[in-house]
Amino acid sequence: MSKTKIIAMYLPQYHEIPENSKFWGEGFTDWVSVKKAEPLYKGHKQPKVPQNEKYYDLSKKENVAWQAKIARKYGVDGFGIYHYWFSSKKQLLTKPAEIILENKDIDIPFFFAWDNISWKRTWSKLKGNDWSPIVDDKAQRKKDEPEILIEYVLGDKEEWKKHFDYLLPYFKDSRYIKKEGKPVFVIYNFDEKIISMGKYWDDLAQENGLKGVEVIYRYDPIKMIPSNQKTFTYEPPFSGWGTTVTRVISKIERVLGKNGLQIYEYDGVWKKIIENAKRNKDSNIMSGAFVEYDDTPRRGKKGKVVTGATPQKFEKYMAELLRISSRQNKDFIFLTAWNEWGEGAYLEPDTENGYAYLEALKRAVESVNAENA
Repeated sequence: MSKTKIIAMYLPQYHEIPENSKFWGEGFTDWVSVKKAEPLYKGHKQPKVPQNEKYYDLSKKENVAWQAKIARKYGVDGFGIYHYWFSSKKQLLTKPAEIILENKDIDIPFFFAWDNISWKRTWSKLKGNDWSPIVDDKAQRKKDEPEILIEYVLGDKEEWKKHFDYLLPYFKDSRYIKKEGKPVFVIYNFDEKIISMGKYWDDLAQENGLKGVEVIYRYDPIKMIPSNQKTFTYEPPFSGWGTTVTRVISKIERVLGKNGLQIYEYDGVWKKIIENAKRNKDSNIMSGAFVEYDDTPRRGKKGKVVTGATPQKFEKYMAELLRISSRQNKDFIFLTAWNEWGEGAYLEPDTENGYAYLEALKRAVESVNAENA
């Protein structure tokens, strides 16, 4: 029985960049939304506060090193770092990955997960991701304000080569996660052109002393990825950064909460994840999972909340998913998330639970490993 690795998805949106200051206000990081969150109904636990109010800055090595240290201690096999490459002329939120690359003493395996889509205003009907929906309230729209903030351009082989050359030092790093000598690279949105790029990168990797590139695409039954391509799927019905991978395979009954919120029940969501994991037996289809979820810090009354989570439940469900994935020879479980504080999806310690979720993950991993020994 193979050991399935738990990859905690990692958000680098906790250091200042000029673009965020321009779009959302001077000094904006995701902490701004987290701190401003308010409870929207009785019993709603907001704002979420890091333990010891550790509102870290990910442009500093000591904070990235701290994350890596506790992740490894509590059973995380690596980080899936979100990668924001819009074109050869525009890349954002690169600092944490650069810190890891430059500091070999930071002991954390990792790979990149390319969120390859434009950034847009919330009110735009164009395809894209939005960071600060509350700030983007339609009533605040200014005359002639652009709908697209940063445009994603895939380009042609020349662009693909520049992107690959940027990635190559990471791919060659000993900590970069590889499958049979091939560096793993996750791509969220794909089409035939993206698949052609993946094949081109595979050739470039071999020319540069690697055995190829292991591209993993988001599972989408509508697009029907070729059966020989590796894929991953998140079943929860969420729409935020960490879980924006949801053509939901099976619908989950939704309970409409107060103030227009969409409220889901933790056990129900996890049971659907487990059902889908059992059904998707192909080793090329890997599962997603989540810790908790509440994206109201970003989306306010238009948000989604999963209620009823506890560390004990998380431990039980993670252990079950890990057993299933191991039996099916899956390479990874994609866990949302290490630090998605704006979506209430994080393993990092907070003032309410301390290290309880991390300890729960460690127990789940140790129990399954003992069974597999």
